[in-house]
Amino acid sequence: MSGFWKNENGSIGMFFALALIPVVGFVGIAYDSARIYSVKSRLSESLDAAGLAAGRAVFSPTRDAEATMFFNANFPDGYMDSTVAPPTIAVDEAGETITVTGSATVPTTFMRLFGNEDVVVSARSVIVRQNRGMELALVMDNTGSMRSGGKIDAMKSASRDLIDIIYGDDETVNGLYVALVPYTATVNVGADRSAWLDAGDRYFDSPSPFEPTEWKGCVEARTAPLDQNDTPPAVEPFTSYYFAADVDNQWPAVDESNGAQNDGTGPNLGCGPEITSLVAEKSVVTAAIDEMLPWHRGGTTSNLGLVWGWRVLSPAWRGLWSNGGDPVSPMNLPLDYDDPLMDKVVVVLTDGQNQFYDWPNHSPNNGVGPEGSDYTAYGRLNEFGYATLAEGLAEINTRFSNICTAMKAQGIVIFSITFGPSPNAATQDLYRNCATQPDYYYHSPSNDQLADAFHSIGQILTNLRVAE
Repeated sequence: MSGFWKNENGSIGMFFALALIPVVGFVGIAYDSARIYSVKSRLSESLDAAGLAAGRAVFSPTRDAEATMFFNANFPDGYMDSTVAPPTIAVDEAGETITVTGSATVPTTFMRLFGNEDVVVSARSVIVRQNRGMELALVMDNTGSMRSGGKIDAMKSASRDLIDIIYGDDETVNGLYVALVPYTATVNVGADRSAWLDAGDRYFDSPSPFEPTEWKGCVEARTAPLDQNDTPPAVEPFTSYYFAADVDNQWPAVDESNGAQNDGTGPNLGCGPEITSLVAEKSVVTAAIDEMLPWHRGGTTSNLGLVWGWRVLSPAWRGLWSNGGDPVSPMNLPLDYDDPLMDKVVVVLTDGQNQFYDWPNHSPNNGVGPEGSDYTAYGRLNEFGYATLAEGLAEINTRFSNICTAMKAQGIVIFSITFGPSPNAATQDLYRNCATQPDYYYHSPSNDQLADAFHSIGQILTNLRVAE
């Protein structure tokens, strides 16, 4: 009897051993399959990351290098003991579709028992560069300090780079409109927009107080809080900017040329280039960028530049920018704040702190005395209601912050830039707090860093999606 049981145990053990072979095989194949699936999944994710990087840098000579860097960061060397080939990046002629392909070789553990020592997996990612509709206003410092250190040329070059990124090689992009708002101590809305002036404005006097020249188009700031909002001129009109003849501006011997710099004279002294309202054509925007120059006297009121950046985007001004001015915007612009697939964006830049400037070649100096400063859109410092430059600066900064808050409340996205060595810590904080989010603020002490900032903004504004 005992032998019978021994034989039976042996039969059961042999049967179990034979049955175990396919079970182990299935488990081994499942193990290898899981590893292969994991590699393929990681490969696909890494190609998506590479494709998005290539899409953001599609017009950059470093495009393929940036894409490969992102691929390598997402597919670690030796992942699951696999060997991966560098990705292949292909871009169509229009630069709109980016196809990234790749493959990885996965060594097997159990499948090799059946003659399969490794498995090659492949994947691809197709990225379509898709620009959402966007109304973009570039609010650029054109004050006299931009003349030093090649800053004005650096700003123009960086601005053109941003435009090249969002337009590519196209003259127009569906749903894309760009405005340019140069500012000094005042803002030029265009001499053809006299309809925005109060009916009793000096502009309409005869003989013209601007003789022997003409009103260039700059306007004064409206009284608070209207200098900080988007109320249209039909509700509250504007006053023409007029730098009267005085000890610090001796005319009617008029010299309003840019080359005259601080020695210029005339009623338009300190008035910079005209606003370019929202237009679709890339060539119009780049031409306006090329025309920017540093204009001296008066100081810096970036709050007024920013509020005019708001006004070129505000639906309360719809159709107003299509009447007068050169160029003019389409009648249906600006669109509503909540228009689907349409972003409203402002990029605001300064190379120094806000200030009421007092030209030192006349008396009084240093922001004190009966004048207190050069003439600005707020008049002179004492007309603004303050006795010292520091007090005037603090008030202008407060109004700048108020405008930032109001614009962001309407959903306008703000990128802010402090440029060059002059912006102090307080100015940097002012612009940092103005940005929609912390990484939308850029401090660019050098010309090269400014180029990097505009390049980064351009890449952010180019919205991408994974198509396949």
